[in-house]
Amino acid sequence: MAHDGASAVPLLAASTKPSKTPRNMYAFGCATLASMTAILMGYNLTLMSGAQLFIREDLGLSDEQIEVLAGSMNVSMLVSILAAGWTADLLGRRRTLALANAFLMAGALAMSLGASYAALMAARFVTSIGAGFSLVVTSVYNAEISPASTRGLLSSLLDVFVNLGILLSYVSNYAFAGLPVHLGWRVMYAVGALPPVFLTAGALSMPESPRWLAMRGRHGDARAVLVRTSDTVGEADLRLEEIKQAVDAPTAAGTGGVWKELLLQPSASVRRILVCVVGLQIFQQASGIDSLLLYSPLVFRKVGMSSNDAVLGVTVAIGVVKTCFILVATLLSDRVGRRPLLLASTAGVAVALTSLAVTISVGATSALSAAASVASVLATVAAFSVGFGPMVGTYSAEILPLRLRAQGAGLAVAVNRLTCGVVSMTFISLASAITMPGCFFLYAAVAATGCAFVYLRLPETRGRSLEDMDVLFAK
Repeated sequence: MAHDGASAVPLLAASTKPSKTPRNMYAFGCATLASMTAILMGYNLTLMSGAQLFIREDLGLSDEQIEVLAGSMNVSMLVSILAAGWTADLLGRRRTLALANAFLMAGALAMSLGASYAALMAARFVTSIGAGFSLVVTSVYNAEISPASTRGLLSSLLDVFVNLGILLSYVSNYAFAGLPVHLGWRVMYAVGALPPVFLTAGALSMPESPRWLAMRGRHGDARAVLVRTSDTVGEADLRLEEIKQAVDAPTAAGTGGVWKELLLQPSASVRRILVCVVGLQIFQQASGIDSLLLYSPLVFRKVGMSSNDAVLGVTVAIGVVKTCFILVATLLSDRVGRRPLLLASTAGVAVALTSLAVTISVGATSALSAAASVASVLATVAAFSVGFGPMVGTYSAEILPLRLRAQGAGLAVAVNRLTCGVVSMTFISLASAITMPGCFFLYAAVAATGCAFVYLRLPETRGRSLEDMDVLFAK
């Protein structure tokens, strides 16, 4: 595939209008099956939001132990995230997702049976292995199975299902809050042990990624999958030819290992891609979204909401709003583009977090103050979910070159989870040091900086093939 490497590529790249060809429902079904594993990741990650209220009372844990327990999963996830690329290249995308479900089921059972702080920490570690595999491999699979016309939509499904899991965790918190203290939180985790059985069957029924098949020299199988997941047979043949060239590129160039090319001796275009990928991941999590998801009960109690039922009921509303606006982003990503959604989202998060900080800093504990805080939290979640949430994973997965995609996606998610772990494991301590409003002013400043980063560094990728990204980042 010949390209004019000297041609300048503007930030708002000129691209053809989205094709009017009907959606490829087979590709949609494949991406949906792959993304459903992420339900369990979202469920287990944020179930701690409400469960911590009862675990604290049942096991007598301190604030520091709760803080570490809630955020440790993001840090321990690094093990499987960094191994996910290698595992997915070795076993294939499907079998790695099946393995992820096995760890998620084991982790849910271990959490429900945990009788001490150490046991719960071990259970969170087991869960984190499955969650890390799920995050990395699903994003890679969805990007690789999708035609260019719907890649934004299909890549966003991962975040849709993560947020569905988050919503279900809030519903579970609310539904089982009335059970005895020693039983309620255990049931919350136990109900997450059965779905992995069905999700494993679904993952194994999917076709393998055509790009993985091509990397294994199985070009006939790769073409068969591409014919079913492309809008036309001609597009399938073009995609296969581009994949073959991308697979052969490292050998032709005489490059070394993937990590060497990715980190030690990156080309100019790969370096630009890494800056965009790593920068997006850091800004997304450093803006404090997980602090709201995990510690919103503490925020609402700060403004005078003392009832567990009221607090947990509002968290359900957070889950509903987050899921609804993720769907909006999913529908708009291939029509509006990634860059406009990211710009609007980062700016909106900065404004909403500033509003929340101002509301809390007033210090009142009236119904009006509580309502204003709830409105600010919901506005933050809505703004985040319309772009900053789903588009970061979509953008990162699609701009990485094929030969670097699995390991590059693993690196991106590792940076994301490490940043998230730092934020979620320090919120209570940071709020004690600089006050809770100070935390949200800080997060707002990060989001505003992220908006500037998107404006200055990120070109539009809508409508481009995955194999065309090197040209986009050549200038």
